Amino acid sequence: MLKGFFKVPEPVNEPVLSYGAGSRERELLRGALESALSAEIDIPMYIGGEEVRTGRKFAVRPPHRHGDVLGYYHYGDKSHVEAAIAAALSAKAAWEDLAWEQRAAIFLRAADLIAGPYRYKLNAATMLGQSKNAYQAEIDSACEIVDFLRFNVKYMAEIYSQQPPVSPRGNWNRVEQRPLEGFVFALTPFNFTAIAGNLPTSAAMMGNVVVWKPANTQVYSAHVLMEVFREAGVPAGVINLVFVDGPEAGDVIFKHPDFAGIHFTGSTAVFQNIWKTIGENIHRYRSYPRIVGETGGKDFILVHASADVKAASTAIVRGAFEYQGQKCSAASRVYIPSSLWPALKAQIIKDVSSFKVGPVEDFGNFINAVIDEKSFDKLAKYIDAAQSDPDAEIIVGGTYDKSEGYYIQPTVIVAQRPDYVTMCEELFGPVLTVYVYEDEKWKETLDVIDSTSIYALTGAVIARDRYAIGEATQALRHAAGNFYINDKCTGAVVGQQPFGGARGSGTNDKAGSMINLLRWVSPRTIKETFDPPTDYKYPFLEQE
Repeated sequence: MLKGFFKVPEPVNEPVLSYGAGSRERELLRGALESALSAEIDIPMYIGGEEVRTGRKFAVRPPHRHGDVLGYYHYGDKSHVEAAIAAALSAKAAWEDLAWEQRAAIFLRAADLIAGPYRYKLNAATMLGQSKNAYQAEIDSACEIVDFLRFNVKYMAEIYSQQPPVSPRGNWNRVEQRPLEGFVFALTPFNFTAIAGNLPTSAAMMGNVVVWKPANTQVYSAHVLMEVFREAGVPAGVINLVFVDGPEAGDVIFKHPDFAGIHFTGSTAVFQNIWKTIGENIHRYRSYPRIVGETGGKDFILVHASADVKAASTAIVRGAFEYQGQKCSAASRVYIPSSLWPALKAQIIKDVSSFKVGPVEDFGNFINAVIDEKSFDKLAKYIDAAQSDPDAEIIVGGTYDKSEGYYIQPTVIVAQRPDYVTMCEELFGPVLTVYVYEDEKWKETLDVIDSTSIYALTGAVIARDRYAIGEATQALRHAAGNFYINDKCTGAVVGQQPFGGARGSGTNDKAGSMINLLRWVSPRTIKETFDPPTDYKYPFLEQE
């Protein structure tokens, strides 16, 4: 075994390519898109290093052109979950015993593969399978996943280096960070390829073995990620990828004695049900499972009367409508003072009306399709309800069409009440609701924002008045785990703004930070005494 105190490469955030007209990256991405569209692929599950095909196949269709087929994935059942757990536990001893720098090297190689030869293939898979435009795919499936892998290696090294500050003469105190006993379940969402890659790899990096179930609507890019992990050298059984029904998977996983933890991103309702199920089965487990989750959001932007109108509009329309509002952090409710409303309303309408909507292959389209028909139908119902509600006015958008793709026109609703339904409920789509408050009710509006939603994920204040900024930052300290001043409430960068919220938005274990990796280890304290005592008697026992 190698000996040495190894220093890992210092991470820097992966540069975001622009994909401007005539650029090399645009040409390469177009080639990757054409290649992906030229053939239907066959997507297996990966269990213990084996490609598992069941013959029970489901089509992968681009949301923006749902008549097309990108490929087919093989669907499994409980037996495949059981096999994945067995494969993970079989791989555990060797993976846990592998020196940490060897594990680090695997994931650093994965980062370089994504940044280099797989960049355009993974971006194309994300664009086609999840209907992301070129820039949104670049910041997600290239830059953010690369950042997760590189920065997490640095955090891993820092965790291992943390040791007790004092060892008195004659003793040596030290701490080792052990992987959890058992396996980790990674349950990942459709909206970020980077999250889908980070949830299993952050746990695996710390010596754990993983059963990974992605959202059915993210299978295409998950398959490419597994190609990367295998090429990078992740051993068979360390990360097992299964496509199964969620409740079926849970029925096996949450009853297994070696279930050690869950790394989750998804809906609040699902996470709460998982937590309840784990509690009901707590007596079955070898140890108390780690429960790490990032869930929903009803994210806000608060505009102060001192704000710059164009800066506010840009933050609002980018925050609300990039990736069709399908970000956990997307702006969904906005509070605007009446003194700024006429100018800001005009600017928002101008900006939103200028959006081009259509398929991802046309790089001029700012807006693409929502993820599936279920999401489309839900959003359409909210828009229809607003059309006929006297307490709401749609000032731009308000139409939709699913004949070719699941297209919702970016929609802005003005609510007459701060508790109007679309100000309170998570929609997860390109529908923004505005409430206009009286300037003199600034403080009351702070209270309204803090109490309106069960969520506390992201939020922003747009202002030039420093007293207002300070007041909002303090009053809303529990309303958002990621808080932005004079910026949109999306776009957290690994290593810069660790991401996560509290209240109904999750456990706030901050993906993209050391905090998250600490959840996947169990420390052991070791005290070694060099010259141990040989007599039990202490001096106080001596007679006068």
